[in-house]
Amino acid sequence: MLMKQIIEAYDILDDGNVTGKKVEEYLRTIKPDADIEVYELKGSKGSTDMLKVRIPGSKGKTNGGDAPTIGLLGRLGGLGARPERIGFVSDGDGALAAVALAAKILDMQNKGDMLEGDVLISTHICPDAPTQPHDPVPFMGSPVEMSQVNQEEVSDDLDAILSVDTTKGNRVINTRGFAISPTVKEGYILRTSEDLLDLMQITTGKLPYVFPLATQDITPYGNDVHHINSVLQPCTATKAPVVGIAITAEVMVPGCATGATHATDVEEAARFMLEVAKAFGRGQCKFYDEAEYARLVKLYGKMDHLQTLGQE
Repeated sequence: MLMKQIIEAYDILDDGNVTGKKVEEYLRTIKPDADIEVYELKGSKGSTDMLKVRIPGSKGKTNGGDAPTIGLLGRLGGLGARPERIGFVSDGDGALAAVALAAKILDMQNKGDMLEGDVLISTHICPDAPTQPHDPVPFMGSPVEMSQVNQEEVSDDLDAILSVDTTKGNRVINTRGFAISPTVKEGYILRTSEDLLDLMQITTGKLPYVFPLATQDITPYGNDVHHINSVLQPCTATKAPVVGIAITAEVMVPGCATGATHATDVEEAARFMLEVAKAFGRGQCKFYDEAEYARLVKLYGKMDHLQTLGQE
């Protein structure tokens, strides 16, 4: 259960003056010696504070082990759209989940529960991001480019990535809660992981929801084609398998809408991500079938050109 951490993190993030440093201070009240990095990232429309938390596993690479490393990335444009909108916007839910996850896993370590693999948690903290037009409802913009965020959050250390993002501005996911994507790897949209579906059923107590992906959804921002949102953007910058965790609604909700965060839905998504991190570090959760992926590449060649902006 992460509800305590969701409430505490929301109280900090729902602030027009929030900074990455304030989030770091909160996390250090839980574990003073935590490996936390905060720094400013500047873009064409302003700046944001990058937040990175590395949590070593008992058998992880940080401690000289060989357990795989998972990245838990909170995707968003911004926490707020001030001064246009007052308060925490729907788009901030990805950061809320990431900060709550960092708080929970650090607290677990204090209590003697250590995951086997390393966990890298990252998001960015921006209380006053711009908005931008998008069909069918407005998106939150970002003071920095998505490619900049990818460069900061996605590294060769990661053996798999879960990317969580509010995904309510569409007509293709029509349920409250969260949905997962098929696994994406180097331009291929692969079958949805059975292990992830099992864990989703266990954590939600319901049948799992899987959201559809178009090829254009897994290409980089900046190529002038429609994307469902930024939830799969990490897949454009890594060879690791990526799964999107979409926090969803039954109706279309603009990313810049306030009063649209449902704590229970964010908690459920974060709790699922925690269970995946536990199982992945133990080697008990596969994101994709390696042999089947190798077969696809042998038959049809590489698809990593979809990780680029392409050619005019």
